[in-house]
Formats: sequence, structure tokens, C-alpha cells
Amino acid sequence: MKIQGVGHVVLKVRDLERAAKFYRDVLGLKEVARFADRMVFFSAGTNHHDIAVLKVEPDAPGPSREAVGLYHVAFKIGNSLEELRAARAHLEAHGVPILGISDHQVSQSIYFEDLDGNGLELFVDADPAVWQTNPAAVATVRPLSL
Repeated sequence: MKIQGVGHVVLKVRDLERAAKFYRDVLGLKEVARFADRMVFFSAGTNHHDIAVLKVEPDAPGPSREAVGLYHVAFKIGNSLEELRAARAHLEAHGVPILGISDHQVSQSIYFEDLDGNGLELFVDADPAVWQTNPAAVATVRPLSL
């Protein structure tokens, strides 16, 4: 067996419509399907779906950074710092708090959460030669000023 890639991610949310609006209207993902009143599926455009949200109870506990589980989901938005700056401005215009901005040498990233506390990252890739010649560069975390 050989894994060929990551197919999709499903995140649990308390309010399906609120989450659908966030992923569709703020992050710009295309809503492609729904399953009853339980799930909404989204695509970035190249796969049948890249992410889905699954409705849980309104009083379900949120994710915890200190608990075992998923830390964040990362979405590639381009290859330039200009695109990352524009993404930051877009998130801020929609009232999304920015939790961190980092230079990972192989990519540059903005970290934030969805409305249920699920960790998200928007990133732009650096030149692939960076990690092809130095695979350990992926472990770099430096502050980035945008």
C-alpha cells in the first residue's frame, strides 16, 4: 500500500449554516453538496470535495489546543507574499482574529480559527528548491511581518 495524497478533511461544527457561510463566503470554497441536515461539502476547485463540515450538538465542547487531536488544516492560496497580505486583509475585513503569522522557510502562513475553534492556516509556498535541497527546512518557524 502507498498513500497517494490527502483526500479531504471533515470538521465538526455546532451550527451547520453558520459554518457553511464561513467556509463559503469568507474562505471562498465552493459548496458542492449537502447530506441531509448533517453535512456540507466544499471544494477548492480541483477535487470533488476538499473539506466538509459535520453538525454536532450545539453544546458540544470545542477543540482544545492541549488535547490530542487535529491541530489545524492548511489551505494553499498561492506562491507570493502579496497573496498572503491580501488574505490577511480579507480575513481582518471579515472580523476573523489572526492568531499567528509565520515564516516556515518552505512556506509562509497565517493562522486563525473557524467559528467553532477549529484551527486553520492559509499559506503560500516558497520555491520548491528550498525543501528539495534541504528537507529539514520544513521544521523552520520564524516570525513574519506582513
